[in-house]
This record gives sequence, C-alpha cells and structure tokens, in this order.
Amino acid sequence: MADSNTIARPYAKALFDLANGEGKLPGWSAALGAAAAVVSDDNAKRALANPALDDEQRAELVAAVVGAIKGGELLGTAQGKNLLKLLAENDRLTTLPEIAAQFDALKAEAENKVKVTITSATTVDDKLAGEIKKALEKKLGSAVELTLAVDASLIGGAVIQADDRVIDGSVRTRLQRLTEALIA
Repeated sequence: MADSNTIARPYAKALFDLANGEGKLPGWSAALGAAAAVVSDDNAKRALANPALDDEQRAELVAAVVGAIKGGELLGTAQGKNLLKLLAENDRLTTLPEIAAQFDALKAEAENKVKVTITSATTVDDKLAGEIKKALEKKLGSAVELTLAVDASLIGGAVIQADDRVIDGSVRTRLQRLTEALIA
C-alpha cells in the first residue's frame, strides 16, 4: 500500500494550483489545517469509522465541523465540498493532515518563506530573536517565520530547525558526544 505522503501529494498539488490561481493560499491553508485537526480528533475518527455512514455523509460531517471552525469556511464552498466528497469516496479523509502539511510546504516555497523553530534551554528575548531571524534570513536567502520554544532539558544553548536542516548547539548534545568519545 502507498504511504500517506504519496497519496497526499496529488491532492496537495492540485489544491495548491487552484488556491494559487485564485489568490487564496492563506484561506486554503487555514481550511486544510482545520480539516486536519478535525480528522485527527479521536471523536471524529470514531464517527468517521461508523459503517452506517456512507461516503457523502462522512464528507458532510467533516464539512459541517470544519465549517464551524474559524478558517475552515472554504471547505463549505462547492470546491471544498467536492474535495471532501472525493476524499471520502476514495477513503482518503484520514490523509488530510498530510495534505495540509504538503500544501503548506508548497505555499512556503511559493512565498519564499522558511519556518524555523528555535528551541532553547531558557527564554530568548525579543532583541536576540530578531538578530537570529535576520541572520537566518541572510543565510537561507528566504523570509523566516520564527517560532520560539523552551526545553530546559537542553541544559544550555539551542537547537535551530529549518525544514530538514538542524543546527544543534545544545549543551546536552555536546555532553552526549563527549560521553560517546570517552566510551569509544
């Protein structure tokens, strides 16, 4: 069986092309994010697995719940309902989280944006975060959407993650490397 990345790719690409052509990238991103959250919910999973529901009812259920969430309005349109119906008919509603992730990756690429997460041992102040953001934008050649997180288990330093790149400058990792070198 194909993995969810392979299954989601054509849906994400088709939606991206549609949204980009209509100038609705942010709206579709929000709608897909809302739909992904809905189908990931345990209660929704149970309801969608109910054998008494046919494909159209599954699509309508997702559309109704997503339509009530801020940002999910586009899935209440004819295009949105058609998407959900198509996904339900092909037993693909559960791939909505992956479709949303791939759509957002295409959107970020088109907008020349990179999502960067900095996880540090202590809170990073706004001035330092701004300096790091500016340096990353210069290094990556893209606009940076910065998210800050705190993980005290790092002991000190930080871990910077930009897409599939990771810069680990944490004390925890340095200690692990030192331990491995001493044992070897």
